[in-house]
Amino acid sequence: MKVIIAIDSFKGSISSSEGGAAIAEGIKRVYPDAETVVLPLADGGEGTVEALVSGSSGQLRTASVTGPLGEPVDAIYGIMGDGETAVIEVAAACGLPLVSPERRNPTLTTTRGVGELILDAMERGCRSFVIGLGGSATNDAGIGMLQALGYRFVDDSGHEVGEGGGALARIAQIDASGTRPELTSCTFRVACDVDNPLYGPDGAAYIFAPQKGADAAMVEALDQGLRQYARAAEAHLGHDIAGIPGAGAAGGLGAALVGFLRAELLSGAELVLDSLGIEAQLADAQFVITGEGRLDGQTSRGKAPLGVARLASRHGLPVIALAGSVGSEASALNSQGVSALFPILSGPMTLEAAMDPKATAAHLQGTAEQLFRLIQATAGASS
Repeated sequence: MKVIIAIDSFKGSISSSEGGAAIAEGIKRVYPDAETVVLPLADGGEGTVEALVSGSSGQLRTASVTGPLGEPVDAIYGIMGDGETAVIEVAAACGLPLVSPERRNPTLTTTRGVGELILDAMERGCRSFVIGLGGSATNDAGIGMLQALGYRFVDDSGHEVGEGGGALARIAQIDASGTRPELTSCTFRVACDVDNPLYGPDGAAYIFAPQKGADAAMVEALDQGLRQYARAAEAHLGHDIAGIPGAGAAGGLGAALVGFLRAELLSGAELVLDSLGIEAQLADAQFVITGEGRLDGQTSRGKAPLGVARLASRHGLPVIALAGSVGSEASALNSQGVSALFPILSGPMTLEAAMDPKATAAHLQGTAEQLFRLIQATAGASS
């Protein structure tokens, strides 16, 4: 028997790898000779580096880069097992948690550290990049990242505009003459699960900047800056990038990645699953187990477990989904490739007790064991 185990992390409790290992142990208590393949899972946000690095036997790297307010931070990124693909979560270099609430100001925060991570990976031979957007403290439309890579953004007098979202309104021209030549041989795939344009009522400033510290006046100024940036970018590139679905992701970083680095924006879950090569593993499997901390209506709208279920359904495989809790809306997953879903808790308990890592591992292990005892009994009865 071969079982593919691909669960997302149980946020605040255990990682995807730890949860997968617990499930595998439960299965082996019933089928000691079973082949259990644990594929760490993520949706492009937090945990993506860990999932892709551990799932490909890669390595983690730490680099000192420019943080969102210009102060150095130690950012972790990954290099996958092929030695050529770097995995970067932008939040590691410019994430909101790196800025204390009283200092949050998207007119000042920069994505320069993201560009510095790209440079570090390039110097180590990487030419393929997987980048997870989300959780940024920035609204600079990626100019900080591009500045680190050699782009210059200048005003009407030919002076550099500086950094942060407040610099966007001063951009008159973009100079790419100093960019790193290696960029032409690099490919970028970006996990992006929002479709917001760069500016306007649904754009980066109005939708995301308030949570990053912007008041109403600042939001309006940032939006005007994004419009000016879009005009300068169109003049430089020869085409519009502002209306691309996802351009407004991570404070406009999506627009910079697509426009200047020719990136492909993809569903986070699908990107991670493709990078791990999960479909090839499904070819000779008998069961698939997926899940996350809570299965609910959001899961059925495109989160990582749904991606697993859709792939497995192409191969006609039964899919079991496990979760700490299961919302009533989760039943929609049964028509989307999930054969059955189960909560792992054995009885009433406090949230703190339920989220204890040891308890979560034990509940995953125990639930998997009981499910496969049922599978074993059913197989014996039908033989």
